[in-house]
Amino acid sequence: MITLLRLKLPETLRAVAPLIGVVCVLQFTVVGASPAVFLQFLAGSTLVTLGLLLLFTGVDLGILPMGRFIGSKLAERRSLALMLGVAFALGLATTAAEPDVLVLAGQVEAVSQGALTSQRLVYVIAAGVGLFVAVALLRVVRGFSMAWQLTVVYGLMIVLSLVAPSEMVPLAYDAGSVTTGVLTSPVVLALGVSAVLAERSAVEDGFELLGLASVGPIVAILLLGWLER
Repeated sequence: MITLLRLKLPETLRAVAPLIGVVCVLQFTVVGASPAVFLQFLAGSTLVTLGLLLLFTGVDLGILPMGRFIGSKLAERRSLALMLGVAFALGLATTAAEPDVLVLAGQVEAVSQGALTSQRLVYVIAAGVGLFVAVALLRVVRGFSMAWQLTVVYGLMIVLSLVAPSEMVPLAYDAGSVTTGVLTSPVVLALGVSAVLAERSAVEDGFELLGLASVGPIVAILLLGWLER
């Protein structure tokens, strides 16, 4: 584990260093915040770096191997119902724990003054991801045309964008952009690539899972807005 932490440290520093660097430059050239505020920023940045280091290490150490193992076992079982059920459950659970989704939901609750609670929004987004991951995996198993599947899914998204309340459209697309984050993407890819049939393309089918996982929350939120308008 110590070796893995050392390997992940440069990756973590590359992720946070640009932000810290820009803020430091602004601090000494333009902003000039008080020492207390700047020290608070540095302390928070240190905690973020440590948190990301532990998160990246945990994903590689336990979550990815288990995702691959589950995917391979599902392929061995050859049970479509089981495969789709597990895909939905994993998509739901990982999205509900996705840090970016939690941040977005908290901001929406604050801006809407509780009209749309963070818990409700998180589970709507998570359900959308889980459902569309299952739909993508269904195509992997059945082998029907990806072009037709994407045409139907994106057509539905466009139609809902036109009929849903205008204030829900930006939120829906924001939700689509934050779902495939540091937790959801590795799990969905590990599951999909391991579960594909031997004669199919793991790269093509695996990344299709991510594509539909991004569309799922968009459709779910637009549908929620249309039903409640």
